Amino acid sequence: MIFHRIHDSPVGPLRLAASDDGVHAIEFHAPRHAVSRDARWCEGDHPMLDRVAAQLDEYFAGQRRRFDLPLAPEGTEFQCTVWHALATIPFGETISYAQLAAHIGKPAAVRAVGAANGRNPIPIVLPCHRVIGADGSLTGFGGGLPTKRFLLELEGALPAATDLFA
Repeated sequence: MIFHRIHDSPVGPLRLAASDDGVHAIEFHAPRHAVSRDARWCEGDHPMLDRVAAQLDEYFAGQRRRFDLPLAPEGTEFQCTVWHALATIPFGETISYAQLAAHIGKPAAVRAVGAANGRNPIPIVLPCHRVIGADGSLTGFGGGLPTKRFLLELEGALPAATDLFA
């Protein structure tokens, strides 16, 4: 069974989903690409949900830079490769989609990397917010650009090319 519940955060309510296998999803209030739910999903409590919530609270309080959680995202082999690579982006740093594509050995797959990044089912923990445009712009994010900006500001990672008039 995959248990889920809502957790309040500084970026709005987050739906947390986990099982004995690990964390399956963290969804923003109105996700662009909601995680598919099937008969395994049920509302309720699970010890892993408590761990996720506690670590997210520590992150938002500036007390955690790395998450220590077993992860169980479901996706294609390519998506999982991209999501695994997201976990290697250090706190407080950003990379471009092209750099991420090169990192996984697929430098010509920038668009596919962007699409996989956009379908990341475990944002914040798998820090897709740390992937930005080659020009330093804050491009696309499932939680919305204000949330992406908030997370990068929290980490002290806003690029120098940020629009000063936004």
